[in-house]
Amino acid sequence: MKSVLEKVALITGGMKRVGAAISARLASEGWTLALHCGHEAQPEQALADMLKAHGTIWHGFQTDLADAAAVNTLLPAIHAHFGSCPSLIVNNASLFLDDDASTVTAETLAAHHAVNVTAPVLLATQLAVLMHKDARGSIINILDQRIAQPHGDQLSYTLSKQALSGATATLARALAPRLRVNAVAPGLTLPTPEYTEDQMARLATLMPLGLLPTPQDIAEAVSYLANARADTGQTIFVDGGAAMKSFDHDFVRL
Repeated sequence: MKSVLEKVALITGGMKRVGAAISARLASEGWTLALHCGHEAQPEQALADMLKAHGTIWHGFQTDLADAAAVNTLLPAIHAHFGSCPSLIVNNASLFLDDDASTVTAETLAAHHAVNVTAPVLLATQLAVLMHKDARGSIINILDQRIAQPHGDQLSYTLSKQALSGATATLARALAPRLRVNAVAPGLTLPTPEYTEDQMARLATLMPLGLLPTPQDIAEAVSYLANARADTGQTIFVDGGAAMKSFDHDFVRL
């Protein structure tokens, strides 16, 4: 199938949770969507409804981002399906496991680096090679507000997000002018089962703005950067102001 649209976007982890909100926002703006997933190949129901409502052209691509060889096949597969490479990649998928300075291992460091750093960098640099020589595109990396004032929890994850932040700045220079490379750094947004409603309400009061971001807030920032033709190397924190405060632990432990 070849898309008649030039606006093709790849969203890694784009079928669930925050990734689904980003995908839904881009669908509302007329993007053709390449929705990556690691396991489940169907979008969550709210996203499926949005795709149908907007008549979005989309296709799912199942790829193990921990496997560099598999990552190398993703953009060619998208080109083969839609007839063109993405002009936007949102590197949203992340590995998030719990370790600290007493439990970190070479294996946990390598696993997080593979998914959270290597895959996004490979996709960005490959796009620069594969896209038409006169084309322009955009990369948006999803980081984490903790990079501003890191604590010791989830050490492998935190270090990988710091590395991706550095890669954002470096690639913005290396890939200009053909690709703009920016980032969004969310705060606590969608709770995992470990959080209680009372805890979420209390955590909101700890933020300078007295609130936690929604998935739609993050999607709005992605939308802005996707269209911000004069911006590269920038990171937008969408976190209720959390990056301005130092926390002793991850939010789930507060």
